[in-house]
Amino acid sequence: MDVPQFEQLIAGISSSIAGQPLDTALAARLNAEYGPGSPAYEALFSACREGVRDGWLCNREGGGIRYGRVLKATDATHGFSVDVVDMQDLAGPHHVHPHGEIDLIMPLTPGARFDGHPAGWCVYGPGSAHRPTVSEGRALVLYLLPQGAIEFTRAA
Repeated sequence: MDVPQFEQLIAGISSSIAGQPLDTALAARLNAEYGPGSPAYEALFSACREGVRDGWLCNREGGGIRYGRVLKATDATHGFSVDVVDMQDLAGPHHVHPHGEIDLIMPLTPGARFDGHPAGWCVYGPGSAHRPTVSEGRALVLYLLPQGAIEFTRAA
């Protein structure tokens, strides 16, 4: 697995959701079509584990979080950037999602949760904000950001 192959995996999913509203219906659809146990979920989880192991994912570290933007928002990714974080039992920096955020939760510790969500997909709508939090263990979280938009804030 390498970055171009990873981009192809992402494009397979991003092509099916491009232009869709970022809401609970999209989260339900992603979990039904690409949720845990599906070939797409397992391929992405495997690719992320390999990318972390090989050093092209999560190649930065700060505040106990390993992170990195692996793909910029381009036509190849249908306007989504892709970031992946590796977190264990902590909260990250507060931020706002100007256009929303789509998250894929991949627990490395069985039962680990992201913002209270188990393995699978969660979707935050435009203008939403949070302190991304992994609890009950360690997880990789893949973020799809429309137009790569994210605004870090000082809010708690």
